Amino acid sequence: YVKEVAIAMAKMGHHVDIVTRLFDDIKFSEFVGELDYYNDATNVRIVRIPCGPKQFLNKEQLWEYLDEWTDNIIAHYKKEGIQIDFVTAHYGDGGLAAALLKKKVGIPYSFTGHSLGAQKFDKLNQDFTNLVDLEKKYRFSLRITAERAAMQNADVIFVSTSQERDVQYQHPLYKPVTQQISQSRFVIAPPGANTKIFQPFWEQEVDQLVKDKLQGHIQRDTDIARRDLPLIVLASRLDEKKNHVGLFEAYAGSDYLRKHANILVSLRGVENAFTSYANLKAHEQQIMDRIMQIIKTEKLDGMVTFVSLNSQKELANTYRFVAKKGGLFTLTALYEPFGLAPIEAMACGLPVAVTKYGGPSDVLKEGETLFGALLDVHDHHSIAEGIITVL
Repeated sequence: YVKEVAIAMAKMGHHVDIVTRLFDDIKFSEFVGELDYYNDATNVRIVRIPCGPKQFLNKEQLWEYLDEWTDNIIAHYKKEGIQIDFVTAHYGDGGLAAALLKKKVGIPYSFTGHSLGAQKFDKLNQDFTNLVDLEKKYRFSLRITAERAAMQNADVIFVSTSQERDVQYQHPLYKPVTQQISQSRFVIAPPGANTKIFQPFWEQEVDQLVKDKLQGHIQRDTDIARRDLPLIVLASRLDEKKNHVGLFEAYAGSDYLRKHANILVSLRGVENAFTSYANLKAHEQQIMDRIMQIIKTEKLDGMVTFVSLNSQKELANTYRFVAKKGGLFTLTALYEPFGLAPIEAMACGLPVAVTKYGGPSDVLKEGETLFGALLDVHDHHSIAEGIITVL
């Protein structure tokens, strides 16, 4: 998203720097340079500014160093003799950094939250018994405070839908700030699918290499009598809030789905999940453990395929492949701020059944017309019925 916005602005004649953190970590050796460029984009640089320790840090560990980071940003551009005219900030940490830059040197900025902490906190904090653990892992108190500061001081706030502006930004944890913000400071600008890549199968054939790869995995994982069944595609990252487990539980509980469709899961970087997924992060392995337990307990062997899709082009070709087989895309996230993935699937001619919580309810419904199934993801029957309707 940030790269495409930068390139679009550069094409309009602006000089654009994507500013991020410089670190030195053997696991990310390709990010060691202070300056980087895109071969296909003039007027765009990637500028890496150091702060804190040298090694890579997760975003939850960055809060303490953002003040230092903004000082170093100011020093870098002063040394280059470049005047920054405007900053466009993304997520809570970028938003707080932009607010600090505005306070220190008066640079105006826009804020794009993408995904706000309060909604994630609500979905992960269902029973109020895990507050300490959630704070330790996600540091919600700092994130939400940063988002409030970013909102309050932004000159422009970009949102993807009216639902994001009117519901997500009006959460009780933000409302004391956002109720003081003029509606004119909000700009509704939904991100679009890259239709050079995400094209329907009747305009662009499925790439033969991807087709061979998918058919090979289906033959490897699926019972011979089921290999021509439609596929239910899951193509989101392994995260608790994406609720992969809920989809598997709904599928296992539906005789119709078990009989009439298989599941295809995109699992980046894993060659054969039934053999090993030890290279995944610890929290991803925990989700996979639960999925594998459902497959074993509910006797779903021969109904599920895992495949590693390593680029947008492979993903788009997979959507076209699944669409031609009469399948669908599904996203059973507990909350989805916008939901670009369903739009990318639909751009490939693949119908969708996705969560009704968040942006998709705005994107997929116009008046009484539905452009896909909206699911109550807390109800396994609703998930199954929505998928069956689309099938």
